[in-house]
Amino acid sequence: MSVPHIRRARPEDEEPLRRLDRLTWSHLHAVSPPPGPEEPFFRATSGPDDHFVAELDGEVVGYVRIGFPTELASNAHVRQIRGLAVCDAVRGKGAGRALVRAAVEEARRVGARRITLRVLGHNTAARKLYESEGFVVEGVQPEEFLLGGEYVDDVLMGRPLVPAA
Repeated sequence: MSVPHIRRARPEDEEPLRRLDRLTWSHLHAVSPPPGPEEPFFRATSGPDDHFVAELDGEVVGYVRIGFPTELASNAHVRQIRGLAVCDAVRGKGAGRALVRAAVEEARRVGARRITLRVLGHNTAARKLYESEGFVVEGVQPEEFLLGGEYVDDVLMGRPLVPAA
C-alpha cells in the first residue's frame, strides 16, 4: 500500500469530506449528533484553509481540522486540533499520524506556542496516537458527556511548540 499524501484542503473537497464525515461518525469520537446528508462540511468558522486532507491513490481518506481554542486574543498563540477522521480502510497505515504531524507543523509555521486537543476517554487508539506524537494529558473532565447511554470523560491534551523558557 502506498503512503498517504497530505495536502491543504480545497473547496472541491467538500463532497468527499462530507461523505467521509458521515462514514466515520461514531460515539467513539463524536459528541454531537451524526451529520445530516445536506449538512455542509466547510463552514464560515472552518473552511478549506483550516483543514489538511490525506489522499491515497487520489482519494480523500482522512482529514484534520485546526483552529483556535477560543476567540479570545489572550490565547491566540494556541492552536487546537478540532477534528480528526480517517476512513476504516486505511486505519493503522499512517494517515492519522501524518495528519497530526501536519497540524503540529502548521501550528509552528504560524507561530503558535502550543497545540491542544480534546479526546474522549474511551478513544484509546486516538489517545495512544496523540501521546506518541508528544501530547500529554493536561486535564480530565470526568463523565463530561453522555454518549450512547454511557458517561464518557473529556480528556484535554496538549504539547508545547517552543522550548521551555
